Amino acid sequence: MKILGRLKAIWVSFEFFTTVTVVIFLMRLFNSKQWQIRRAWAKMQSYLTGYDLEIVGKPDPDTELLLLNHQSLLDIIILDASFPKDICWVAKKEIADMPFFGQILTLPKMIIIDRESKKSLVKLVAQAKEKLQEGRVVAMFPEGTRGDGKKLLPFKMGAKLLASKLDLKIQPAVIVNTRQILDSLNFTAKSGRVKIIYLDPVYPKEDKEWFSKLHEKMQEVIDKETKGS
Repeated sequence: MKILGRLKAIWVSFEFFTTVTVVIFLMRLFNSKQWQIRRAWAKMQSYLTGYDLEIVGKPDPDTELLLLNHQSLLDIIILDASFPKDICWVAKKEIADMPFFGQILTLPKMIIIDRESKKSLVKLVAQAKEKLQEGRVVAMFPEGTRGDGKKLLPFKMGAKLLASKLDLKIQPAVIVNTRQILDSLNFTAKSGRVKIIYLDPVYPKEDKEWFSKLHEKMQEVIDKETKGS
């Protein structure tokens, strides 16, 4: 089974590099259609990587900030494929700086953060405000990096600061099973079902403890979904 998982991971890697190259060229050619191009590519991944998507709950149409757990590259893909609005991801500078492939972030004008810079939080707030005015929804992984899919890492303060400074309506969501389908750390891949569970919206001004409570709530959902796995 490990050999099959590695072989599929090789196929997925080849497919990603090939199709992302095409997507970058298409976004450069059709600048006004970037969201549609990204969305079409993301939907195509369901067939090329072999996963099924189950959605529980609904995205709130007035959502301004999406907060999600993070475990796999597939997290971004399934949200881009299924979310009804143009998502502006908050991403690490290291990815955007990749030769050529970094354009998958820079061309659609994602928010690029340099974690080593003291000014990064100021930049995050300013750029998020700009993207929201353009009608986009800002999306963040408050853990800041990928976890194991079962235990949430501590939340970084950037998401809390952003939500509080701009008084944003937050939609939390829990992503389940993406690491089992595509595990880039162990370089394995397989077919299966992934799930997005949308939780009730959160309003930071209504509860000063919302950030810690959100961590607890998301962990409860993950515990329930991964019980026995």
